[in-house]
Amino acid sequence: MRVLLFLVLLFFTWQLIAQPQSKHNLVFDSLAKRWDEGIPLGNGWLGALVWQKENKLRLSLDRVDLWDDRPMPEIDKLKFKWVVEQVKKGVYDTVQKLGDHPYEKYPAPTKIPGAALEFDLNKTGLVKNVSLDISNGLCTAEFANGIRFNCYIHATRLTGYFGFENTDEEFVPELITPNYNNSNNENKAGSNDPERLGYEKGLVKKGFESIHYHQPTWNGNYYEVLVKWYRFPGKKIIGQWTITNNQPAAIPDLNVLHKEPTGWPSHIAWWNDYWKRSSVSIPDSVLERQYYRDMYKFGCVARNNTPPISLQAIWTADDGRLPPWKGDFHHDLNIEMSYWPGYTGNHPDLTEGFTNWLWNVKEENKRWTKHYFEVDGLNVPGVTTISGKPMGGWIQYAMSPTTSAWLAQHFYWQWKYSMDKNFLKEKLLPYLNEVCRYLQNITQLNDSSVRKLPLSSTPEYNDNSIKAWFPGWTNYDLALVKNAFEMMWTVYLKLKKEDDTKYWLNQWTTLPDFLTNETGLPIAVNQNLEYSHRHQNHLHAIHPLGLLNVEDSDQRIIIENSLKHIEKLGTRKWVGYSFAWIACIYARAKNGDSAVAHLKKFATNFVSSNSFHLNGDQQGGQYSDATYRPFTLEGNFAFAQGLHEMLLQSHKNFIDVFPAVPAAWKNISYKTLRAEGAFLVSAKKENGVVTEVKIKSEAGGILRIKLPFKTWTQEGIGRSEIIEVNGIAEMKTVKGQTVIFKNAFE
Repeated sequence: MRVLLFLVLLFFTWQLIAQPQSKHNLVFDSLAKRWDEGIPLGNGWLGALVWQKENKLRLSLDRVDLWDDRPMPEIDKLKFKWVVEQVKKGVYDTVQKLGDHPYEKYPAPTKIPGAALEFDLNKTGLVKNVSLDISNGLCTAEFANGIRFNCYIHATRLTGYFGFENTDEEFVPELITPNYNNSNNENKAGSNDPERLGYEKGLVKKGFESIHYHQPTWNGNYYEVLVKWYRFPGKKIIGQWTITNNQPAAIPDLNVLHKEPTGWPSHIAWWNDYWKRSSVSIPDSVLERQYYRDMYKFGCVARNNTPPISLQAIWTADDGRLPPWKGDFHHDLNIEMSYWPGYTGNHPDLTEGFTNWLWNVKEENKRWTKHYFEVDGLNVPGVTTISGKPMGGWIQYAMSPTTSAWLAQHFYWQWKYSMDKNFLKEKLLPYLNEVCRYLQNITQLNDSSVRKLPLSSTPEYNDNSIKAWFPGWTNYDLALVKNAFEMMWTVYLKLKKEDDTKYWLNQWTTLPDFLTNETGLPIAVNQNLEYSHRHQNHLHAIHPLGLLNVEDSDQRIIIENSLKHIEKLGTRKWVGYSFAWIACIYARAKNGDSAVAHLKKFATNFVSSNSFHLNGDQQGGQYSDATYRPFTLEGNFAFAQGLHEMLLQSHKNFIDVFPAVPAAWKNISYKTLRAEGAFLVSAKKENGVVTEVKIKSEAGGILRIKLPFKTWTQEGIGRSEIIEVNGIAEMKTVKGQTVIFKNAFE
């Protein structure tokens, strides 16, 4: 009976009361023929892509911490003061040779590929359909001869499962290993071939219904892959696989007492809980489908105990080469964007993985800060290895003087969205204090007591030329430092430390005002945004920092002029994430129609058939000159946040429901999206009118909400307990209290 029950659970769709619907699933009539169109599976640690290579069903196997983490050669020769001197001299090739050339010259440090499993499709007949149920991460392929293939990665165990039903065939997997030891390779310097890493030949041992692979890597490290499979009564084969890093590979033995694995219920329980955290319903099927597919991927790649979401996370390119951009940790937008939807999406347990990792590598970051900038405090390289070491690249961004200020915002958000007092005292305050101490040390006060950076930049504007540096503040760097100091005095205000609050408020006043002109926010003094550009970093003060807001009439003009200028320059030099990010900015400008238009362009032109963000315009350059297809994840998650920003905003110390939805969206709803202050918000809009807003106070405290009604009734709180000023209702709540506002329709 237990065996039968497991088979029912494993190989038939589990009907859950969950938010994703079947219309959101991936469904195809054939297996993908490219790795970046494969079915994605994952649990934060392990990843797999299901696709077809030649006449083999292929599972590309990956693990997030498979890294060659050797130090980048030559990079420690760099010093910021020397860079400043070279820029002042007008000499930059010397800087590029030390800062950028090693990144391209040397194959490592780098993320490294794992392995792949292949099954012979000559035994299956033609494919009838392939699907991914995003409610539970189960991939299924059905074949014309009745054979059914199933696979998933357990949500909480370091184990992947595969199986075949309705077959007498012996489906023996073949393990395909990376070409770390291909003796026929010419091993040309500068190539992207794994052989350049110089590893010893890996050992593959085949046993009875098992395969074991041991691969030595750099400096005595290694990883292992273990695969086991068994035949069971009823024409079924079930297998398991795992990848371990610097540990012997082991997985539970499937055939002990002829019992099958019992992990499916706990796997389902995790996904059921994940999807119950929040839901969204909008009248645009294209955007809603992309949203749920992107939130599925977030559930695949984020955990609180894993390294953060890198460029490709657990889906390293399976193309026989090392991953693009070395699969590294980019902190000039890629990782930051990747966590955006986790906060509003009500997954603070998963977003904490980012701050946990930053906390774990901060000593290495402090070492580098002291070495490169020659000051105390904490900065973080803009491009790092898995252990936080610098990798170089275009050093204006790979070694930016303000990176840690942006990263500190995630510590701040982790607190603001959870109101976790222990996190505030034990993580946020000490981290932010080190960041702000560094920012004080790296900036200089002039005779008027106004701070400036020795050199400033904005990510990738003017690429890697000397013109990418500016002698005065860029709006990007200025926004980050302003925000860091503001977070600092806000934290001390919360802790009721008056002297510290006053001190950091005073430090904030030493920073100049934002640079503005007829184009809104320019890049820097005497430098407007002159051409279409993929990054929107000069608009950082609008989003994600929220330092400029349309509620203020003067700031509204700056925001509107900035967006008009960007529209004038066009999108020809944009990539996918540019459209998702500008949608967030338009939402902050309360322009829902433009936000939707850009989200739609992203979802139709910049994603693969499996919903991966492919950077370039996949419709032949309809909106962008970039038509290449490198896969990176940040665009997917910025897209999801773009929709969140349209539905709920809370960054100005009050909750704003449906702040930026098009007038044409008559029927919209969402459940338990998370606002700052640890408030869970649910809202309905029916026939163009907001009918109900429900707020649960998870931590207690002051609730401030902009009520979207002329007249209203309330439940869960007395009317006398509510103070309404200028459309903002304010009230005290206790932990666990639920307040409901309903439209009175007068």
